[in-house]
Amino acid sequence: MSGPSHYRPKTAFGRFVHSIEETAIAVILGLMTLITFVNVVLRYVFNESLIWGLEVTLILFAWLVLLGISYGFKVTSHLGVDALINLFDSRKQRVFAIIAGLVCVAYALLLLKGAWDYWAPFAALQPTEGRWLPTGFTTGVRDRAFYVTDQVPMLGIFRWLEGAINYGEAYDKLPRVIPYVILPFSTALIVLRVVQALIAVIGGRQTSLIVSHEAEDAVADAAQKTGV
Repeated sequence: MSGPSHYRPKTAFGRFVHSIEETAIAVILGLMTLITFVNVVLRYVFNESLIWGLEVTLILFAWLVLLGISYGFKVTSHLGVDALINLFDSRKQRVFAIIAGLVCVAYALLLLKGAWDYWAPFAALQPTEGRWLPTGFTTGVRDRAFYVTDQVPMLGIFRWLEGAINYGEAYDKLPRVIPYVILPFSTALIVLRVVQALIAVIGGRQTSLIVSHEAEDAVADAAQKTGV
């Protein structure tokens, strides 16, 4: 079984990327905790609050979930039911895993198209044409680059977006293109990780896309550590 504790990048670049992903997830989780804690203290002790605190926490939570999906595929930590599959021999189990991988790749590609089509107008770009597969870029879609978040203040490092996509108009709040960029980025990463997992299954380096027998493995690890 391949699980989070069993994943080991084999190259220096792989270790570098893995550390970036884990650090990003840890930083996002830490920021969520910190902002929520500060807001609670301000509210109940000083009768004040960070007006943008809840919105930023929701944005960070969305980022955490979307990045966590691709990370889960990479380290084989997604849960799944394999009771029926385990009735077959290892060769048939591998076939089922390959079929599941192909289905996941197809679904991830649909997610990527939908994510781009949703995000593109906020970046003054055009969504794709086609119901299932992109057949080109549509024209005449009114951009939504002027849409801003409800309460998140504009950051100076993003002022260049005013000239790039907002026709020189100043933003009074953070434009939605910034928090929404996680949609195409994370779905593209999901496609990459699912393809990598599928290749690993085909190559025999991985037996499934999901973590199998998690409870049994946890008990076995505990027994090994305690010497029982």
